[in-house]
Amino acid sequence: MYRYDQYDHQIVKERVAQFRDQVRRRIADELTEEEFLPLRLQNGLYMQRHAYMLRIAVPYGLLASKQMRMFAHIARAYDRGYGHFTTRQNIQFNWIELEKTPDILEHLASVEMHAIQTSGNDVRNTTADEFCGVAPDELVDPRPYAELVRQWSTFHPEFAYLPRKFKIAFNAAAEDRAATAMHDIGITVVKNEQGELGFRVMVGGGLGRTPILGSVIREFLPWQHLLTYIEAVLRVYNQYGRRDNKYKARIKILVKAIGPEEFASKVEAEWADLADGPGTLTADEVARISTYFAPPSYAVLANEDALLQQQRSEHKGFDNWMKRNVKPHKVPGYAAVVLSLKKPGVPPGDATAEQMDFVADLADRYSFGELRVTHEQNLVLADVRQADLFTVWQEAKSHQLATPNIGLLTDIICCPGGDFCSLANAKSLPIAAAITERFENIDFQHDIGEIELNMSGCINACGHHHIGNIGILGVDKDGSEWYQISLGGAQGNESAIGKIIGPSFSAQQVPEVIGRLLQTYVTNRVDGERFIDTVRRVGVEPFKTHVYATPINIQQNAGEDAYA
Repeated sequence: MYRYDQYDHQIVKERVAQFRDQVRRRIADELTEEEFLPLRLQNGLYMQRHAYMLRIAVPYGLLASKQMRMFAHIARAYDRGYGHFTTRQNIQFNWIELEKTPDILEHLASVEMHAIQTSGNDVRNTTADEFCGVAPDELVDPRPYAELVRQWSTFHPEFAYLPRKFKIAFNAAAEDRAATAMHDIGITVVKNEQGELGFRVMVGGGLGRTPILGSVIREFLPWQHLLTYIEAVLRVYNQYGRRDNKYKARIKILVKAIGPEEFASKVEAEWADLADGPGTLTADEVARISTYFAPPSYAVLANEDALLQQQRSEHKGFDNWMKRNVKPHKVPGYAAVVLSLKKPGVPPGDATAEQMDFVADLADRYSFGELRVTHEQNLVLADVRQADLFTVWQEAKSHQLATPNIGLLTDIICCPGGDFCSLANAKSLPIAAAITERFENIDFQHDIGEIELNMSGCINACGHHHIGNIGILGVDKDGSEWYQISLGGAQGNESAIGKIIGPSFSAQQVPEVIGRLLQTYVTNRVDGERFIDTVRRVGVEPFKTHVYATPINIQQNAGEDAYA
């Protein structure tokens, strides 16, 4: 993984010292809150309902074990013993004291991490497929290019005060696991007819109050021009993006207003002055960065099919875990393991300090000292020997990290909502907990099959509810918390924005609403059909009809028995 060079160390060290003085001046009332606001935001510090929240960058979701141990230390020493992994592959700590923030940043710098540009109107943390470098369907490892973008965008003086925040994601696999269509720029690694490497560039995606999928503005961009072309996009956005209304300031609004073709034309005109300039990538520079992402020292192994089949036949729990939490690896004899942060009774994405230390130990013993954060709020050990899978399962289970629900109903993507966030209209964590409790039975979940359920506590859509097969949005109705349901959203190669099915529901009604949606699915599905496939085939109307056909009895709790 990438290691800081002398410039990284110096930049981060100076930023910590700078922010320490800014915090001192704020506490001494030498800075007003209005003056301090942009300073703290560009260092990842938010003010929430109860305390400050610090968001720490995890570039393209990649962590070393020592960095995870630092998170555990911060959780113990400066928070309440846990952290929250986010849909941006970052981590947040929700109970931070302002005067101690510089000390935390200094600790992070010691393990080559920071919180720079995890907020503010700038280029945010660059994200990527959590299986980069190990996925069998991957064209190349895109992490060197993501790292180049990270370096280029950090402290870029021209783009420190954009009209609004700006997010970039990379994908290099046949299946888009980075949700590129919902990003301001989504970059997909491709090859042209001559076999040359380049990028398909999509712009103008985003969720929030105006959900829009991105539009392709260039089918093939030679790899040398990655940074100059992104710079051209940002320049056009910086010049033409709205600044009079923050709700209409994202690049998606600009692209929609003038059209993708006109936006692409402006980018090409801007790029004409940048192409082949100082920002052009060279083979030597890409090769230099790529050395940081060289494959680990894999052993020559045979696939352990016979051993695994025996273990699976003897242990149903292990078999369920293998079905959902173990993913294919491009190297024979290895597998990628997803550690679920969605155990019933625990807020989605939360991990305790003890779990963080344990996962770091697992990474050291079984995965070359590295791990990944997914945008679905789980963790990944990317390089586990197949012969070690049973042991890893047993150990993960002992620390409540082996729930076999990846991609299933209770693998809920959920923001912290009104329990923490001052922007939220409604609480989201109790709703997620109630749904999980209602449908906790693993056998039932495996029978129902793949469903993406995403929930946000407000229209800002940090829980990505728009692209959930089932989306739940917390709304305010005359001072009360209500929940709007949408269907048909999806990420990946067939990304889609969900459709609202009708009037909103009370918190107590939501689990039964989900139950009725599942009943409709079971009634209408054909053999092997996923929930989203049924919704696409029959449409939203049958689901809507069943949900609103009779009043919802909030005492009903038939659970999985209703779907027999």
